[in-house]
Amino acid sequence: MNAQETNGLPYRGSGAPRPQGPYEERGWPEGPRWRSFDGGPVQPGPPDEDEADRRLGPAGAPRTPPPDEVRLVNAAILLRRPLLVTGRPGVGKSALAFRIARELNLGRVLQWPVTSRTTLTSGLFEYDVIGRAQAGQAWYLAQQQQPATAAAGELPSDVGEFVQLGPLGTALLPHRIPRVLLIDEIDKCDVDLPHDLLSLFEDGRYAVPPLVRVSKKQPLVTVHTADPRGTAQITDGIVHARAFPIVIMTSNGEQEFPEAFLRRCLRLDMPDPDAEGLGELLSAHFSDRLGDMHSKLIQDFTSRSERTDGLAADMLLNAAHLATSGAYTHEDGDDAEWQAVLRAIWHSLKADGAEIGD
Repeated sequence: MNAQETNGLPYRGSGAPRPQGPYEERGWPEGPRWRSFDGGPVQPGPPDEDEADRRLGPAGAPRTPPPDEVRLVNAAILLRRPLLVTGRPGVGKSALAFRIARELNLGRVLQWPVTSRTTLTSGLFEYDVIGRAQAGQAWYLAQQQQPATAAAGELPSDVGEFVQLGPLGTALLPHRIPRVLLIDEIDKCDVDLPHDLLSLFEDGRYAVPPLVRVSKKQPLVTVHTADPRGTAQITDGIVHARAFPIVIMTSNGEQEFPEAFLRRCLRLDMPDPDAEGLGELLSAHFSDRLGDMHSKLIQDFTSRSERTDGLAADMLLNAAHLATSGAYTHEDGDDAEWQAVLRAIWHSLKADGAEIGD
């Protein structure tokens, strides 16, 4: 995959994986000089993405992406800028990260869910200082009890065993081609987090203080990463990006962000899917198993959504699963029990549960 294959635009939004060569030979579009990074030795290729099929449905289902989605994802890739994706809950904001990773063969998506207690450091790394102290104490007691047989090599002196990089920290490792990082529901964050992210996104580097403190005696340290059984080598306690990650930040609009933060992001407002988009969603997950219920479900869902001031798309998937489960009779479209089930699972997202016109 390289820029020339799509006239400089790598992302198409079709959902189908693009052809790829060996990790070591794959190209990537060049970014602006002021957004280029020169991190250390290249990390091994990322693990394969194992969540996309569950979230998006099997690869290969046809999809017509909104033009703004394709336009802004490609701009974010070429400019090396985070993409802030806004929209109502359930419109598929988080799914965009998995769609990008699958289509561009970028491996496992790194996920960082944000809450009001989330800090920048928690996304970068964790240092188990208590675990290291306990391991040292256990070694010392073993030496005291059996000094002749206790192996000196068992001393847990390698601080890297007690450092694990978070999803943000792992994304900024010097990868040859970028990782996809999903920062989910960033609007739930503490007011300081957007400011803290500014310098990190500009510089593409961060320090791990426990490793900096031992860097003179142990300049090269192997640590754990956010990937299953993943490890990485860090030199002098500093992580410096090589390929800036594709950062997808989702927001439900629960808070406003500082102007300085917004200036450094691209913004995509994701609308509610129309009937065509809902049909593609059902086809991706259920193929042709719905039969005649396919169109009827979409029609009923759209009507119900209008009366309740909007429903989440995953509510339609819930109904489709029940429709294909064989537990309900709904051939005539007006079975009382089936309609009662639809009313129950397609409930209003408002706190009072009221419908428009009540």
